[in-house]
Amino acid sequence: MKISFFNNHPGSIGQKIQQYLQAGNKRFLSTPERALLEAYEAAQRIRNIEIEQFEGNKIIPNSSKYTESVRAYWQVSLNKNLMIIKAKLAEFRLSSSVLNMSSSAFLEKLSFIDEVSLKYNLEQELNQDGITPISQPLQLNRDEVNNQSNSSGVNNIKGDPLFNKTGIFPRSIGRTLNRIKADLSPEAEQQYIRNFQSSRKRTRSAVRFLVILVIVPLLTQYLSKQFLFSPIVERIRGENLNHIFLNYEMEEEALTELKTFEEKLKFQSLISKAPPLSSEAVEEKVKNKVHEIAEEFKEKGSSAISNVFADLLSLVAFAFVIVTSKREIAIVKSFMDDVIYGLSDSAKAFLIILFTDIFVGFHSPHGWEVILEGFAEHLGLPAQKSAISLFIATFPVILDTIFKYWIFRYLSKLSPSALATMKEMNE
Repeated sequence: MKISFFNNHPGSIGQKIQQYLQAGNKRFLSTPERALLEAYEAAQRIRNIEIEQFEGNKIIPNSSKYTESVRAYWQVSLNKNLMIIKAKLAEFRLSSSVLNMSSSAFLEKLSFIDEVSLKYNLEQELNQDGITPISQPLQLNRDEVNNQSNSSGVNNIKGDPLFNKTGIFPRSIGRTLNRIKADLSPEAEQQYIRNFQSSRKRTRSAVRFLVILVIVPLLTQYLSKQFLFSPIVERIRGENLNHIFLNYEMEEEALTELKTFEEKLKFQSLISKAPPLSSEAVEEKVKNKVHEIAEEFKEKGSSAISNVFADLLSLVAFAFVIVTSKREIAIVKSFMDDVIYGLSDSAKAFLIILFTDIFVGFHSPHGWEVILEGFAEHLGLPAQKSAISLFIATFPVILDTIFKYWIFRYLSKLSPSALATMKEMNE
């Protein structure tokens, strides 16, 4: 009776659930078309701005036609639409692959989107701001190595004609002559100054973003805990002393502290460092100590509860900074590539060995144990020995496997001399 009632009664829960499922299924099946349409509309908005404001040319932030505020407005609109295109194209590819959908109607919109969005790549944005991606030559070399390693035979290797060309003299002589010619050029000093200014600007931007990436989550965690979550938690818990301890470890710690206090009173009385106390006086002191311990652990529990919400909010702030700073992330990546690949082979090997020994070395389980116990105490959770032991038995092993794969797969191609130096240092 109940089943037939839910299925047949008009406006029943079963029919509503079925309607919701049908609507959700319909929306899911239309995801590729909807995502592609939104990306197409964003590309159309960019094209309209080009036609109406820049005479059909590319939107550039340093145009002398508009004031600085107007140029900033067009740049913000451009970045917003490019982000929409990127997100919606990713959604389109994922949904179309899952649903196995393909249609010739998609081709026209996709070609238009590519025609508009390919004008605005990250490298051009960096060059417009006077920032030169120094890691670009390394990326090109790495791509060449990957292309050569993926080829199945000598005849299938398709290299750059410039590298396949042979001449009477070695190419290094020509490069040396060109470098000398560039150094003797009247514009060499100005070019050097421009390169230095570009490098300095990139370094400042990278350091500033790294500082922001650290300070914003820390400030968010501290301020939200002190002024938002702590007052709310204390008001909810009130003066109720029935729920003082959040876990059994806090209770054991409080009992140990109280027992130590009682033994200390007895010890001082026995060695005559304190006047003998009556049983009533001893009980009064113990009672006062109990209230003091209760207040202390109540504050510790409230702090742990506040830490949970404050940490979540700091993670949201960190994610927001990452999502809204794609250009800064590219600058930091270029800066880090320049710093890391500028190190000597021995320095690279030293850093790799130091990093691996700290996290996956012989003494690393002790460090992981301290970190996990401190994290559990920070959140007011019991530090379960079995869970910590299971984590230590699995996670460092996974990290060690990842390190070994990275060394085998990438380091041997990017820096063979650093790999050889690291092997000698290990031996």
